Formats: sequence, structure tokens, C-alpha cells
Amino acid sequence: MEQLPTSPGERPQQTDAAQEPAYTATAAVDEQGVVIEWGEGAARLLGYASAEVVGRSAEFLLADPVGDAARRIPPEQERWSGTVALRHRDGSRLEQGLLAHRRTSTGGATRWYVVSAVAAGRGGDGSSWGDPLHEWSFSQSPCFLAVFDADLRLVRANAGMERTLSLTESEMAGLRLPEIAPDPVSEETEHRMRLALETGEPQHMEAFVRATGVSAEHGWATSVAPLRDADGRVRAVCLAAHDRTGAEVEKQQMFVPDAAAARIGTTEDSTRTAQELADVAVPRIADFAVVDLIEPLPRGNGHASGPPSGPVTVCRTAVRSAVEGSSEGRVAVGETAVYPPLSPPAECLASGRGAVYATTAPAVAQWMAQDPAAAWLGAHGTHSMLVVPMHADGVSLGVAVFGRRQSREPFLPQDLSLAEELTGRAAASIHGAHRSAREHTSTMTLQRSLLPQTLPDHPALETASRYLPAGTEAGVGGDWFDVIPLSGARVALVVGDVVGHGIRASATMGRLRTAVRTLADVDLPPDELLTHLDDLIIHLSADEGGRESVDESAGGIGTTCLYVVYDPVTRHCTLARAGHPPPAVVSPEGSVYLLDVPAGPPLGLGGLPFETLDVDLPEGSVLTLYTDGLLQPRERDIDEALDTMFAALAQPASTLDTVCDRVLTALLTHRPDDDVALLVARTRALHADKVVVWDLTSDPSDVSQARRQTTDQLAEWGLEEASFVTELLVSELVTNAIRYGEPPIQLRLIHEKDTLICEVSDASSTAPHMRRARTFDEGGRGLLLVAQLAQRWGTRHAPVGKTIWAEQSLLGF
Repeated sequence: MEQLPTSPGERPQQTDAAQEPAYTATAAVDEQGVVIEWGEGAARLLGYASAEVVGRSAEFLLADPVGDAARRIPPEQERWSGTVALRHRDGSRLEQGLLAHRRTSTGGATRWYVVSAVAAGRGGDGSSWGDPLHEWSFSQSPCFLAVFDADLRLVRANAGMERTLSLTESEMAGLRLPEIAPDPVSEETEHRMRLALETGEPQHMEAFVRATGVSAEHGWATSVAPLRDADGRVRAVCLAAHDRTGAEVEKQQMFVPDAAAARIGTTEDSTRTAQELADVAVPRIADFAVVDLIEPLPRGNGHASGPPSGPVTVCRTAVRSAVEGSSEGRVAVGETAVYPPLSPPAECLASGRGAVYATTAPAVAQWMAQDPAAAWLGAHGTHSMLVVPMHADGVSLGVAVFGRRQSREPFLPQDLSLAEELTGRAAASIHGAHRSAREHTSTMTLQRSLLPQTLPDHPALETASRYLPAGTEAGVGGDWFDVIPLSGARVALVVGDVVGHGIRASATMGRLRTAVRTLADVDLPPDELLTHLDDLIIHLSADEGGRESVDESAGGIGTTCLYVVYDPVTRHCTLARAGHPPPAVVSPEGSVYLLDVPAGPPLGLGGLPFETLDVDLPEGSVLTLYTDGLLQPRERDIDEALDTMFAALAQPASTLDTVCDRVLTALLTHRPDDDVALLVARTRALHADKVVVWDLTSDPSDVSQARRQTTDQLAEWGLEEASFVTELLVSELVTNAIRYGEPPIQLRLIHEKDTLICEVSDASSTAPHMRRARTFDEGGRGLLLVAQLAQRWGTRHAPVGKTIWAEQSLLGF
């Protein structure tokens, strides 16, 4: 509804009648007589604001009360017109002509749409509609006609037009065509009239304007002609309606394929496409159409599914009738039905070919006898029927049924060909949409399975994440994130974005995520890890270089990645990125800034180095990692998006989930155009009371000293029960470092929440190897023992030397 130009309870200011233009007062009333809509024109006419009227009974607007009998309108009556005495807000009486249309929504709710034309004042130039207009219209327009002024309001209608619309000229005067006959055709016709006014050129339409109760065959094709005054100025338009019967109807059917190309398959919604098929067919080639899709739709994985046989279960998906309010069949849209084995629809589906039937044919009579839902064929005067199966790529999708009533000729073979063309276009669109939906679901399932289902509860970091797939037709992309526990209580964060969309991008993402986890497991520094990923992308590209690709880079060339390693013992963070946006940091004091991580090239280019950034982060800092889809909404540039993200991050939040939701809400006002991955982490620290370090010499006697120091420390931590296993691990690791390593040698114990870590470092870069000791060998069993006693163990290399580490779970002690 329009917004009133005045506040509620205020009467709109009246203008000089000589200057006030014509307008239409509009309102809507439900079946109980309650006003549910109140237009600006109605407010101008009666002085009531919308808030004063909507929700009240319309009877208070009447100057003369009427009884229930006078107000009651027969249910089959779709329109009412007449003069009513209305009461103005100031108490004055106003005699006004009204035209009301009954409209029923798809949900079954009925309301009356009421319009009233308010005439314009006469202009100061002395112009008026009189004999000159009469002369222009009837000298320049053929057939039944009406004249509309420069505001596209009806000023004249001849007797033929009155008969066509079953309204008198006085009932239509001052109204626009869509207000006289609410219909999509009226909207299009008014658009043509506006073009005629603006261009001065005649306009023609291949459409029908039907009289009430007249079938489509005897409708009226329309043409619009501009009307000029003596000076050649376009002052009005004439709408002419031509009876389209016989040969002209056949000529009009030539335009049906063009209409189908523009109106069938406009979306990937199967229900919408089925309705578009019915809307194009009626009234152009049929008086009614029903479209039934097989329930459920076949999967059609690239192979012909074969026509269905036996009883066929379908879902009534679309219905269209040339007569408003009529119901074609007892099955409503959205309900299922079963076609008996020998019924014409089942036979056509089994054969894969369409057919023309007379309703008197034995097959139709048998169908009507078997299936009560088919009784509508005889009840509505149908005498001819087309049944056309819907199939695409060898997959049977459903059936379309078209019918003609007694007012039209029976269907001919050329009508069947035309119906098959329309149905084939709709079937191709439905099949494509169904296949696209399956592929999208498969891609989503694949990607969801490759992304971490839960984030680990790590002592070094508190984490939260969000993933939003793109809302466009491009499909799901290859964004991913991960949280990877490392040795020494450290943790790695990774966020990446694979080029392209669809299953291929998701599969490439899965390969990269696996590769990152494998490389992280051997404790590669961030820059070296990205170098190995770069090589992997190059190899993938070479493997797939000979394959045909559509809108996707081979092997994921151009993929971006950000890799972060955080150590809670030293509070040190090491980062490297490959073409990826840098992370944002919120300090414990609340300041927000981007980390200046060197911008390495995207993965797959080869030959270019990656650099790291080393930074210390105070405990309680919040790291925010994201993919570029977060900062690329349609309505913002990158700087504005960053400012918005900083403002959202700067607000205090009790949980990281709140931070994630706040960032997404601030930056995304609609479904994103690209996938969005968001990973937020708050740093924790392992304080000095949880970490001990001892420097050892190369003297074998230090092994016993290391065991004693370890036992004392475990007692201080209250972990006496873990002493026996830990002494063995320390003894073997320190002995191995003294025998085969180089000084300096260092022992470090780290007590996490549920884990005890033993680390022995030395200056040698030679990594130990576990081997099988023979029966009489005096050595070779140390690392085998470590592997049996520890939950995890491994080697971590540094720029100088190495660290052998072993982790124990404390949950069993």
C-alpha cells in the first residue's frame, strides 16, 4: 500500500480543483467486510489515514447503512459495480461510483479489490474532452474501441467495448485498464499504450483480451493507436479489440514457440517451470492444462531411465484454465495421484509418445470409469485432449494434459507437434534444474565431509568457525579451514580458497587439506609448507592439463592459503601466506589491526619464494582468519568492508561464537556471492609453572640426573603415577642424544591439561630411525620402547639441530 503524505488523523490538503489531476482511490476488503488495504487515493477521497481504516469494518465508511441481504453477493459473481453513498471524515456525504473485483489467492483467501475514479479538474488552457475527441477516436480507430487520456485513464468507450467487458462507459470512466480488468494482459496492454503516447507509434500485441464467459478462440487481439489533435500532438490513445477466430487463431499459434522461449524455464524451480508451461499453453492452444511430474523425479545419472510401466504415481504440479475459478480435476496442486496402467497418460508415458484423444474414445471412457479423479473430463464440456509425456536425455519426468471445450475445434496433429515442442522445452529445463540441484547437493555433501566437523579443544587456543556457501548459481566453492595440533603444545591454523566451484573444486580442496595435515605432521615451517603445496598444485595441474575444464583452473592453480603456527609456551606466532588476505588481530586491550604478513604468490605459479612473519602475541589476543568472500559483498569496496569488520571485532564479546556471528551479520546483508570461511582463535599461554627446562652435558652420568630431576618435577605437579613411564622415556631420549647427538643437549617437560610432553634437543641434524634389534644386539631397542610407551612421538627440526619429543596421555593415571 502507498504511504500517506500526511500523518495519521490529518486530512490531506486539498488543491485547487482546476489543477488537481485525476487519480484512483483503491482499497481491499476481505470476505467478512474488514478493510485490509487502504490506498493513498482512498485517503485523499475520504480523508481517512490508513491507520484509521485498516482492520475496521468497511460499513463505517457508508453514509447509508444497508442490511445483510443487500450486501450479500453471490459466490460465483466475480465483479460488482455501482454508485455508493460514502461518508467523508468531516461528516459530509459523497456519492461515488465503485468497481470491485473478487480475487482468490493460491492459499484460498478471498478479498475484494475496490477501485473508484476521481475525475480531474479542467485545465486552464480551455482543453476538454468533447466532440473533437469523438471525431478523432472514431475516425482513426477500427473495431470495438476505448479511448484513454494522457494519464491512461478511460474517457470514452463505444458500445462494442462495453459488450466486451460487460461494463458501461460510466462504470469504467476514469479508471486505468488494469483497474477495469485486473489481468497480466491488461498490464502489458497498458505498457503498450504508454509506448504509443511516448513514441507516437502504433503498438500491436499477439495476446487475448477475453469477454467474461467467452472462450479463448473468440477473444480479442489488441492494437493501440496514438490519437493526435489538429496540431499533431499525441493527446490520447485508442485501444482497439479485434475478434480473433478461425484463420487468425492459427496465425497466432505461430508465435507460441517465441513466447515459450521467453517464458518457459526462466528459473531453476521445477514447479515454476511447470506453471510457465501451463500459462503459455492456455489460452493459446488449449482451454486448460495440467502438468504432473513423476513422484519422486528419477535421478537420471546420465543414463536413460526407461519409461515407467504399470501404475504411475505423479504430483499435480501446475494447473491453468481459461475460465477463472474453474477447477480442472479433483487433485489439487501439490497433491499426488496415480494413473491406472491403461489410462492415456500411463500409455503415453510407457510409449514415450504424445497422442490426441477424443473424450468419447474407449480408452478415455475406461480411464474415467477407473479413476474418479478423471471425471472432470466430462464435467467441464471437454471434447478433445492432448496427452504429452515429458522426457529429457532419456529420462521420463512426467506428463502434460491439454484440453479443449465445445467452443473450440478439436485438436489436430499440428497442435500435438506444438504441444510437444512446448513440453520438451519445459522438460529440458526441469531436468537441468533437477540435475543441477543433485550436483549442488553432492558438492555440498562432499565439502561438508572434507571440512572439520568439530574443532579440537586445544590448550593453546580457543577457536570458533563459520562456513557459508555461495548463494549464486556458480555452485559451492573450495574454501576450507583447519586447526591442527603440533608437537610441543603448539597448534597450526590454516585457511584456504581453491579456485573454481563445484565438485572439482571441493575435491581439490580435500587433496590440499590432506596435504597440509601431512606436511604439518612433519613440523615443516610455514614458508616451507607453502612451497611444498605450491609443488603439489603444479603436479596436479600437469596431471589434469590434458583434460577439458569448464570455468575452473586445472589442478587449482591460483589457490590461496594462509598458514599460522602458534606456540603457547613462548607466545610466539609464525605466519606465511600464498596470495591470501592477511589475518586481523584484536589485542587484549581491544585495538584491531592487520598483521603485515609478506604477500606471497598464489599457489601453482612456481619458482617464487614464500616469506614468514614472526610476531609475539599477548595472551588473550584474538586472531581472525577468513577467505576473500567475506570482504567482497556487492555494495561495499574493500576499504569499507575492512572498516566494518574492524568495528565488529572491536566490540567486546563473551564467546568467539558471538564474534563470528557479529562479523557475518555486519558484512553480509544477503547470501554471499562467493563462499565464506571464517576462523577465529583466542590465544592461551602455558605459564612457567607448567614448563621446565634443564641443560645437560654429554656425560652419560647426566642420564641418572635427568631421571631424578624428572621424578622430582612430576611429584611437584602431582603426577607421581606417571613417574615410571616418564623416567623410561627420559632415559632413552637423553641416552640417545648423548650417544648420537651433539651438544648442547636440553631436556624440557611440558605439562598440558591432559598431556605430558618430554622433549630432548641437541645440535645434530641427523634424525634417529627406529630399527629391529637382533637377539644378541646390545642396542637398537630405545626408540622402539619410546614408540610403545608414548601416545605420539616424532622429530622436529630447527635451523640448527633437532628435537625428539614424546607425548603421554594423563587420562589413564
